[in-house]
Amino acid sequence: MKQWYESFFENYAQKYDKECFVQGTLGECDFIEQELNYDKKTRIIDIGCGTGRHSIELAKRGYQITGIDLSESQLNSAKEKAKKQGLKIDFQAHDARNLPFNSEFDAAIMLCEGGFSLMETDEMNFEILKNATKALKNKGKLIFTTLNGLFPLFHSVKEFYESAQKEGQSQCKECSFDLMTFRDYNTVVFEDDSGNKKELKCNERYYVPSEITWLLKTLGYKTIDIFGAKLGAFSRGDKLTTEDFEMLIVAEKYV
Repeated sequence: MKQWYESFFENYAQKYDKECFVQGTLGECDFIEQELNYDKKTRIIDIGCGTGRHSIELAKRGYQITGIDLSESQLNSAKEKAKKQGLKIDFQAHDARNLPFNSEFDAAIMLCEGGFSLMETDEMNFEILKNATKALKNKGKLIFTTLNGLFPLFHSVKEFYESAQKEGQSQCKECSFDLMTFRDYNTVVFEDDSGNKKELKCNERYYVPSEITWLLKTLGYKTIDIFGAKLGAFSRGDKLTTEDFEMLIVAEKYV
């Protein structure tokens, strides 16, 4: 049986690119470049690359990119866009819980919940972190975002979704947040690229900063920095607060 995230991305590439939460690519890539000291020799793996927005922008800027995703539909869209722009990007279909890479990359990015935090168990989410770490060289950098578990303690996730929703985009309803598991359960209503109306029962895991720190320390990261994640404006100057729906993590691997 397919999980909700497999069904959601089956035929949703064009509509996905219009969603409000994917409009910050340029500013996010500016931050990634800064973190990599603008070193064009850097090999980057984009885990959960979707339609390739970060991969394509970073390739345009001269970086070597491998983009991986579970969804063939999303990957086909990414390949098509890269081809139109004359970019050589290695897009591959893989499950982020089981990657074939070992100490090959200088940096790994996982942005906009492209894989991590969507899995149905904490163990599966941890497998994604483990595989991202395995793919990195010693002193490699992991840059990712995840849902901020501090936000639902002070705010209604349902109200947040409602305030962000726009006509023609996916809509969330029936939200409920479980304080025991830090999972948000909701029903997403959307129209796929063929115009079919669909409804899916989804759930996503929110993490608090101390959990992320502990998980990354377990995997051998020594430097772990956590910030608020502002759409299209990632910055080390943004201290994480309870107002941030997402958090941005930058960690460096030492073995």
